[in-house]
Amino acid sequence: MRRNFFPALIMLASLSVNAQKAVTPPAGGKQISDELIGIFFEDISSSADGGLYAELVQNGSFEYSPVERDGWGAGTSWRMSRPGHSTGFIEVSQQSPIHPNNPNYMRVHVERVGHYYDYDGWTGFGLQNEGFGGITIEKGKKYDFSVFARSEQDMKIRVALAKDERGHKRELIADTTLSVKGGWKNYEATLTAQADCDNATLLLLGMTVGTVDVDVVSLMPQDTYKGHGLRKDLAEALEALNPKFMRFPGGCVVHGGGDGFWNTYRWKNTVGPKETRKQLKNTWGYHQSMGLGYFEYFQLCEDIGMQPLPILPCGVSCQGTNGGWGMRDQAQDVVPMSEMDEWVDEALDLIEWANGDVTTKWGKVRAAAGHPKPFNLKYLGIGNEEKITPEFCERFKYIYQRVREKHPEITIVGTAGPGSHPGNPDFDNGWKLAEEIGLPILDEHYYEQRDYFFNSRQYDKYPRDRKTKVYLGEYASKDKKLIDALAEALYLLHIERNGDVVRMTSYAPLFAKKSNTNWNPDLIYFDNKKTYLTCSYYVQQMFGKSSGDYYYGDCVSFDRNDDKYLGQSVVLNTKTRELFVKVCNGSKDAAKAEIDLTRFKSLKSAATKTTITGNPDDENNYEQHPVAPKEESVKSKKKLTLDVAPYSFVMLSYKL
Repeated sequence: MRRNFFPALIMLASLSVNAQKAVTPPAGGKQISDELIGIFFEDISSSADGGLYAELVQNGSFEYSPVERDGWGAGTSWRMSRPGHSTGFIEVSQQSPIHPNNPNYMRVHVERVGHYYDYDGWTGFGLQNEGFGGITIEKGKKYDFSVFARSEQDMKIRVALAKDERGHKRELIADTTLSVKGGWKNYEATLTAQADCDNATLLLLGMTVGTVDVDVVSLMPQDTYKGHGLRKDLAEALEALNPKFMRFPGGCVVHGGGDGFWNTYRWKNTVGPKETRKQLKNTWGYHQSMGLGYFEYFQLCEDIGMQPLPILPCGVSCQGTNGGWGMRDQAQDVVPMSEMDEWVDEALDLIEWANGDVTTKWGKVRAAAGHPKPFNLKYLGIGNEEKITPEFCERFKYIYQRVREKHPEITIVGTAGPGSHPGNPDFDNGWKLAEEIGLPILDEHYYEQRDYFFNSRQYDKYPRDRKTKVYLGEYASKDKKLIDALAEALYLLHIERNGDVVRMTSYAPLFAKKSNTNWNPDLIYFDNKKTYLTCSYYVQQMFGKSSGDYYYGDCVSFDRNDDKYLGQSVVLNTKTRELFVKVCNGSKDAAKAEIDLTRFKSLKSAATKTTITGNPDDENNYEQHPVAPKEESVKSKKKLTLDVAPYSFVMLSYKL
């Protein structure tokens, strides 16, 4: 009898390949976190609506409010449109809305459809929306339009994209017609753009005399990141950072910022169908539609391959509440302890939503949104840089203990308060609490001038036997020049050296829209068409690409000792069999680095050299982009002398 032995050979070959996937670290290194570089997304500076969330219609649900900004209302970003001398009127209504969380809608009364075609056949009465400072349309691209509408009679609605320059003839880009009759129903259409336009207008025109109610108006490009409704170029910029995790949704957004606890972000209001999500004032002075909600955050993490790190409030508001930024006494809003079980449930239900089986209450909600498989949540943050008061400590411990009792597999991340440096009362109290309860990870935040990042080596002094690890969740040098990025690079080299103490880091803020920037500097700037990547972005990208699990500190030496402007790091990724040598020179003088890699066996013959360099005051902005990494292939050597130019950051990448 013939025996087929090929499957056995194939299996042996497979085992052999798998065995080669990991490398044994040579002596002289220490194990470090392989999750050091992540990202932190907060909806600041229009990062979500008009930014990462690809929705092109502003205030599509008519929920803007004067509470959010003076002069705002349900009709903000909308204008009445009446081509052909049509007549009618519009009014905001709340009678029998689609959902209680979305109470406002627009009632359009069409009284007369004009017969004077002053816009090449345009006529009708209705609404128009110019998006977020104009709607950017690309020729040949498809756009998905949808609207909830109802009408007691047959109503013809023309939906159009047009270039509408005041004083000039309106130019049609795309259009279609919908027939509306009956109760609330979602109507959909696809528009194909016939021209490019940076300032297009979306029009909804009643072509029939009568009344129609409209709500949840949406226009989404079909070409979004992995088809999941996020702006493609912005999401790809995140993917290119190679981040290991994403912290979200804030930041001060988590606990209401200076507004108080009434404006706290509630994740349950952000995971259902878009028409059922409860919209909210943004603490940075605008509006959150929640189109980018917890489901989209988790989906983005999965698409990029990041661990999600959601942050939940802990029953205490931001210390900026009630004018508290300049006050010495307690200014926080505080949830009574008798009501804290609600906030415990907020955490427990989130874990069930993310990880629970489809038979569970919240697992069903996730599955109904199109994701039956669990998201495998690993980390959960409680609190965001709150002042570490006795009230905070009592409430944090209450949530922490109950979540740990039910879900010991979840790693809880706490907070060290604002200004996370030794000697700061909040910092000291935060660490005291962390050590008292055995907190796994503590989140530190600080923004400093570049001199701090050149001079401080904070984590060299941290005790090695602490069970609590550090998450540097927000940090940045306070300018966006090349010299600031190099200062951050030197600090990250210091963090890699202390990767046994520091578990995670994330630069902040992440995004800022050119036309609505609340904070500077930021990692990525953008407008409706383009992204603008800063010098700091490229530093983060190089560190994200060079993550590993073993650190070697004695492979590189410089021709100048004890120079705070020189730094180095050698990191081995045992899983991917990659070795990274990083050298930074933040000074005006050239330097030489002696590199000895003889302990690393089987280096491949080719290596990659990546360099960032320029003048110290160089800055990437909307007009110029002088700083970007330059890559070249070089011959692999186990011993070499590297010339390090002034104001430069160099990385050598090897395969083992």
